[in-house]
Amino acid sequence: MALALNDLVDGGRIALGGLKDFAQGIGEPSLRLGVTGLSRSGKTVFITALVHALLKQARMPVFEAHAQGRITRAYLEPQPDDDLPRFPYEANLAALTAQDRAWPEGTRRISQLRLTLEYEPRGFFARNFGRGRLHIDIIDYPGEWLLDLPLMKLSYQEWSAMMVEASRKIPRNKIAREWHHVLNAQKWDGPSSEEDAEKAAVVFTAYLAKCREDEIALSSLPPGRFLMPGDLQGSPLLTFAPLDLPSDATITSGSLASLMERRYNSYVAHVVKPFYFGHFARLDRQIVLVDVLSALNAGPSAIQDLQTALTDVLASFRLGTNTYASTLFGRRIDKVLFAATKADLIHHQSHDRLEAILNELLAKAATRAEFQGAAISSVALASIRATREATVKQRSEELACIAGLPEIGQSIDGQTFDGETEAAIFPGDLPESPQSAIDGSMEGQLRFVKFRPPELTGDTFAHVRLDRALEFLLGDRFP
Repeated sequence: MALALNDLVDGGRIALGGLKDFAQGIGEPSLRLGVTGLSRSGKTVFITALVHALLKQARMPVFEAHAQGRITRAYLEPQPDDDLPRFPYEANLAALTAQDRAWPEGTRRISQLRLTLEYEPRGFFARNFGRGRLHIDIIDYPGEWLLDLPLMKLSYQEWSAMMVEASRKIPRNKIAREWHHVLNAQKWDGPSSEEDAEKAAVVFTAYLAKCREDEIALSSLPPGRFLMPGDLQGSPLLTFAPLDLPSDATITSGSLASLMERRYNSYVAHVVKPFYFGHFARLDRQIVLVDVLSALNAGPSAIQDLQTALTDVLASFRLGTNTYASTLFGRRIDKVLFAATKADLIHHQSHDRLEAILNELLAKAATRAEFQGAAISSVALASIRATREATVKQRSEELACIAGLPEIGQSIDGQTFDGETEAAIFPGDLPESPQSAIDGSMEGQLRFVKFRPPELTGDTFAHVRLDRALEFLLGDRFP
């Protein structure tokens, strides 16, 4: 009964958000585009590059309405949601184009930006009755927050069991030792203690952070706010951790487990649900940026964990075809694009192979999403291309390399770069068979360094398949 009541209340919250968006959009068509991805996947650069390309009329032949010259004007407007911070487009662009150019800081909280496109309609109805204007409300949020959504259906005991069990498997077990030491010392049925809760939260957060490091590159690491706390830093809402509870444990009032359970439930109620109902359940389209290359290089555990995370991500979306009723009472996401980022770190000969690997990772989850009526696609993407391609002769062999300015301090084969000297690097080739990459055979075979942003020549940045991404996400909205 309680569960049914909660479902009814949650449905009402979705409907209220839908009615709000419908009222705001009367006479002014708008599309809410969610942009997410796990840390360091390139969300901030993607949004900055997307907006800059449209404002500056960059060359994008696959984005049909743009290539045909039907988009006549693009400009930024005040965002519709006053309770959201504005995405810092201008500051990000300044970082990318300054004399000591650098990549902008990554996403650490939710933000919004409204980009308006004016266009020449094609159809008779659109020409005579439409206004030829589309508002695109870009919602940027950390992917770590997205991975929290399954917690809405997990009890504290279920979540604890899941996290503890995962931490005892390779490769997590090696980096969970300090947390396990604290975990084993704590008595879940002993008296509640703020000091014990704080200590457990600190070592558990440190364990999650180690799981995210490049050498391990794991993806499924909820609660997301532990790694991306935003304005919750130091809050009691983040002062809890899993406990090693017996399967038949009964949590009694006043116990340490009772304190942890209360904090967990508060986190779900005051952090996860407001994000879901206030923002996430109101999206029309979604792009998920994925750092597939780092997972391939880290080995089979990272790949399997990434596949689990992608499945959880798709399961969290409100997918389906939108109707008049869904527009009124809660939108559904009808298109989801998964983008394998950093495609400029490999030669173009491997771009299609990178897409195939991502498709293989998504295969099972995508079938479920398409059954619900949503369109799913993938692309190998570099929002801003930091490299160019080059051929290097090594003895009698010609290697397909990439060239650019490695960031200062980056090193490969014993050479450390100064941030000013260009280098040509052979990154390795992706296999023709996606399954042979997913089985872990690529571990340690890819050679990457971080490159500085390219110098802006002319008005626009070079990119890899940004126009394909825009055509899928926006192309049908220019009748």
